[in-house]
Amino acid sequence: MRIAIVDIDTLTQNWWAVMLRGVAGILFGVLTFLAPHLSLAALVIVYGAYAFADGIFAIVSAIRHRGTGSHWWLLLLVGLVGIAAGVITLLWPGITAIALLYVIAAWALVIGVLEIASAIRLRKAITGEWLLALSGIAAVVFGVLLALFPGPGALAVVLWIGAYALVTGVLLVILGLRLRSWGQSHTPHAATSAA
Repeated sequence: MRIAIVDIDTLTQNWWAVMLRGVAGILFGVLTFLAPHLSLAALVIVYGAYAFADGIFAIVSAIRHRGTGSHWWLLLLVGLVGIAAGVITLLWPGITAIALLYVIAAWALVIGVLEIASAIRLRKAITGEWLLALSGIAAVVFGVLLALFPGPGALAVVLWIGAYALVTGVLLVILGLRLRSWGQSHTPHAATSAA
């Protein structure tokens, strides 16, 4: 019997894309902690590149397995939102700090909700889906905090962004490793559907 959700097969075959998203988040988070004095212009460029790369990885994963399940479009939507956030920030690097915060907050909220929805769909298919849900919750909390408190100093904002990216990155790396392990220990669903 074939699983009709965003598909464990899709995720296990693309465990490396989940891990790459996590590694990009970790690198971005570490960079912000090592150099918190980054100017707003540098933050815009680094954030835009991070969001864009995260979006590309998500889209590649979705496109590779668009025919294997009915909900591959959720990952595609996550990717499109990431690319849009990256492009907006890179095309208008002179935007104010407040505008940038609202762009980041909106991106985090959308990504968080989509990750939570994906985790709910996966809860019966794999163990460890809570990592994706936790990543989504972290994104939602981060987005809400940025939207509610846009006025703190630039250093606090940089550290918030770095902490969010670092935590989310670690969770995605762990999820990627679990998906890889799960994929290696289970037979493909296609073999069971032939029975």
